[in-house]
Amino acid sequence: MTSDDGSPQRVALIGLFVTALVVAQVTASKLLAFGLPFGVPLTGDTLVLPGAALAYALTFFASDCYAELYGRRAATVLVNVGFVMNFVLLGLVWSTIFAPGLPAAAQPVDPAAFRSVLGASTGIVVASLSAYVVSQNWDVFVFHAIRRRTGPTKLWLRNIGSTATSQLLDTVIFITIGFVVFQGVPPNEALALIVGQYLLKLTIAVVDTPFVYAVVGLVRRREVGSSSVVR
Repeated sequence: MTSDDGSPQRVALIGLFVTALVVAQVTASKLLAFGLPFGVPLTGDTLVLPGAALAYALTFFASDCYAELYGRRAATVLVNVGFVMNFVLLGLVWSTIFAPGLPAAAQPVDPAAFRSVLGASTGIVVASLSAYVVSQNWDVFVFHAIRRRTGPTKLWLRNIGSTATSQLLDTVIFITIGFVVFQGVPPNEALALIVGQYLLKLTIAVVDTPFVYAVVGLVRRREVGSSSVVR
């Protein structure tokens, strides 16, 4: 951990993590479809995945950068504070939904549509929080387990290895609880969702590796001489 806990770089990474986490929570209920130029087993030529997948993948980018720069303990605190902030988000959203308001005709947005979009179903909430607390803590654990074995080199291996395994956990837990348990989606359709979501997340984990190097290098150059980083 650096001695300058309030550095702009550190605050920016925390802000990126929390922003992506909030966006993931409120976009989880929309299903996305990405066409492919080739077929993939179980999914065909279209990847179908929850809308939260894009924003949620960004949380792993931010937490990996944070873990590399500030250590395992700081990253674990970030992840678990983020977990609590999910409940703050839900409390604020639902308090707004249930608060008295003007008649529907006088509202700029129909109250029913407002509730439908922002008031995630119980299944989605339970699935999202369960997947989050397991996968994010696993990500931090694996990241530092790889670091202990490889030393300060091979950041690319830590980034891809931790994200690939944690995203698999996240995807399986989220789809199983949110879609199979609560919505009764058939196992074959759920498996297609798991494959589609995981392939996209894995691609993002590989593609974002140069950006992890760039962010970590930039922060270290800014902080060198004024603080040290604890591994």
